[in-house]
Amino acid sequence: MSKVKAPVTDEVTRTIAEHVFASQVKDETEREEISPFDVADVCPISHQEMQHHLILKEEKESQEKRKKRLQRFRSVALCVSTTSKLISQLPSVHESDISTPLYLTVPDFQRVAISGDYASGVTVEDFEQTCKGLFRALKIREKYMNLSCQRYARTAAKYLATIEGETWKEENEVNPDLTPLPKEDEDPFRTDNLPEDLEYHAQLKDGVVYIYANKEDAKKGKPKDLPYPDLEVFIDDMNFLIALIASGPVKTYCHRRLRFLSSKFNVHEMLNEMEELKELKHNPHRDFYNCRKVDTHIHAAACMNQKHLLRFIKKSYRTDADRVVFTEKGKQLTLKDLFAGLNLHPYDLTVDSLDVHAGRQTFQRFDKFNAKYNPVGASELRDLYLKTDNYIDGKYFAHIIKEVASDLEDAKYQHAEPRLSIYGRSKEEWTKLSSWFNKHKVFSPNMKWMIQIPRIYDIFRSKNFIPHFGQMLENIFLPVFEATIKPQSNKALSIFLRHVTGFDSVDDESKHSGHMFSTKSPRPQEWTIEKNPSYSYYIYYMYANIMVLNNLRKQRGLNTFMFRPHCGEAGAVTHLLAAFMTADNISHGLNLKKSPVLQYLYYLTQIPIAMSPLSNNSLFLEYAKNPLLDFHSKGLVVSLSTDDPMQFHYTKEPLMEEYAIAAQVFKLSTCDMCEIAKNSVLQSGLSHEEKLCFLGEYYRKDGPEGNDIRKTNVAQIRVAYRYETLCYELNLISEGLKSSD
Repeated sequence: MSKVKAPVTDEVTRTIAEHVFASQVKDETEREEISPFDVADVCPISHQEMQHHLILKEEKESQEKRKKRLQRFRSVALCVSTTSKLISQLPSVHESDISTPLYLTVPDFQRVAISGDYASGVTVEDFEQTCKGLFRALKIREKYMNLSCQRYARTAAKYLATIEGETWKEENEVNPDLTPLPKEDEDPFRTDNLPEDLEYHAQLKDGVVYIYANKEDAKKGKPKDLPYPDLEVFIDDMNFLIALIASGPVKTYCHRRLRFLSSKFNVHEMLNEMEELKELKHNPHRDFYNCRKVDTHIHAAACMNQKHLLRFIKKSYRTDADRVVFTEKGKQLTLKDLFAGLNLHPYDLTVDSLDVHAGRQTFQRFDKFNAKYNPVGASELRDLYLKTDNYIDGKYFAHIIKEVASDLEDAKYQHAEPRLSIYGRSKEEWTKLSSWFNKHKVFSPNMKWMIQIPRIYDIFRSKNFIPHFGQMLENIFLPVFEATIKPQSNKALSIFLRHVTGFDSVDDESKHSGHMFSTKSPRPQEWTIEKNPSYSYYIYYMYANIMVLNNLRKQRGLNTFMFRPHCGEAGAVTHLLAAFMTADNISHGLNLKKSPVLQYLYYLTQIPIAMSPLSNNSLFLEYAKNPLLDFHSKGLVVSLSTDDPMQFHYTKEPLMEEYAIAAQVFKLSTCDMCEIAKNSVLQSGLSHEEKLCFLGEYYRKDGPEGNDIRKTNVAQIRVAYRYETLCYELNLISEGLKSSD
């Protein structure tokens, strides 16, 4: 097939995008009742306006167009028939060859086939334009993922290559480089294998760190040959996507496809649930309890439950009452003095008086939720027990985390990815954090670390800690670049970065900045006002620096980082659009239910979403209304995570608590839970070597071939259904593009 040319963003599209974007950055109370990205619960085709639009379109449709539609239908029907023929040739359990491992076979199961005009309700012109738009959207994400050394779904990549008349090759696939677990006798804090220092010079320019061979080249403006971001191209792509997700025909098409996916899965479950269960029953040794699962979204400062924290506070008082732990106005305070000053005695404390658990009073109140990080409402106790930088060098916090890690190791099959904060107030933050990590040996084979960047520039600027937003970016990223260029001169930070797998962007998304990110936006060094930049502004500059950093680290043979922001918990749908372009995966994603186009794009590109229903239940959305089950049914890649066990959970195993409640409320089957657990491992920052061990040696392959039921306990029938359904949806786009040639 001839190479498909992606449409260029014209002035009309750009104007529409700016209008829509402007409507989204308004205050919540000023917005229209239904956003341009939203759809009503009833299918929009049933609306009178849409019906009128379709009738007019049909009247204008020529006889040739009608023939074209029938011809296209026959081609798709033929394609589906061929696929069925190929599927029927897959070996069943009874027909499999002796040389084929049993776990790779797919038992016979009942497939759902739809006949008739698959695009009914969507005119030929609308269908063709929708396919062109979706194709360009898929290409945009592929471009930004490849540039930043992050993952792009293999199935989608193969279809895009075929559409463009190219051959997909495994050796061209881009994957992050993550540090494997140290060998049995290997020291995880070793420094003898760090690369040699280079004389490169790193310098911030327009909010992005550029790499130069030396300072002379920096003065001449001659950076090293690395991929650097292009703001104008990024804004152009973003404008196209904004116009796409606000387009009526595209919303209609995606809404119909999503409803079809949901209905199709319900029928699949009705027909094949017992067959899937039979597969699992015949799978020796493995069940839900001993298949690997990762808590893909958890904050280190709240990684323990409230009872654990209470026990530790009492224990520390018993053993360290006379230890100096705090300074106030130049005066040293012992632990006993500190509690006396708060009119407290640890013996009298209970989980109720500790008051760290979120409840009804925190719903829609992010400020009250943040206050829950202060035990008994005292910021002094938060600084002492839940911070890495304090008078005792974060000793208590390290002990708590080690105890949590010990619980995970005892459970064996559970892993966690705690987030530690870098605020961007000072460059020394990285030095202090890495010193804490190395001094207290905070390492566990069941933990991978992530860095979270709170979006609190406005607070720092109002207190005159930093002169402009560019300084905050420099404080966050320049020390990491310097440790990458000169690891021997920055050994402590280099060791710590070896165990870091990604960056996160965190804060209350419901806060409105009122700023529309565009090419006219001030550059970071020009952003001197106290107002916070928009979510998209933060996301772009974080992505841009991670992109350059990953390419530099890849050249140096060091591990790379994934970008995994909090996104879609609240706020505008444009947050999810920015993450679609830049993020390997996201946390929360609740607002995807408001945009059928974005939800369909997240499905087609299989972007992982770490969902935390218990957290959402206390903050933004009642548990029963959580879209987890809906997303899972449609085939989006969802995993379960705890977010903040200290605020939301009661038991020693908060992740299992999360799974247990979801299973009861949503009536999840064993296969559902194991599929979600498998998604969590795929989404996580576990290294390739660890995933080989936990998921099987072919885990990167498509469909049943990539599923080792002996390790994942996910039925081959389920994996075959997911793969065939995704291929069908991608094939529709391919056929729509063919018919438009």
